[in-house]
Amino acid sequence: MRKALTYAETHPLMTLHDYPYTAETWEGECKYNKKMGAVSVLEWGDIQENEPSQIKAALNVGPVSAGIDSSSDLFMGYLHGVITGTDCGTDLDHGIVIVGYGQENGVEYFLVKNSFGVYWGDNGYVKIGIEKGDGVCGINTDGMIVKTN
Repeated sequence: MRKALTYAETHPLMTLHDYPYTAETWEGECKYNKKMGAVSVLEWGDIQENEPSQIKAALNVGPVSAGIDSSSDLFMGYLHGVITGTDCGTDLDHGIVIVGYGQENGVEYFLVKNSFGVYWGDNGYVKIGIEKGDGVCGINTDGMIVKTN
């Protein structure tokens, strides 16, 4: 993710509309067009590990890039509600963007935008419970604050 954020400092990101997720193999050509770039990363920095309060504070500045363990059936088959507990592991294998936080039925959660497109999860989003330590799916272990234009 750090390499991607560094890249995005000089290569504005295209919208999902202009460069949609296709869930196909990695073969083929990159269709990136800098002229269609909509958002640039201005700067970014690491967030203190295992401190969900730091993630919340960072969200007041901008989105948070984070790694999670996406290998569980619970995550892959997510449709609605808040993922909590230890049913997700903590072996980070997937990058996501935390865009906010809230509460549902008394359970605090981070609102996460996933890269799988709008047909996955709840219109492309998942709610991951806010817990101390590594956090649900390891969400507290490798976060970066991102400032964009």
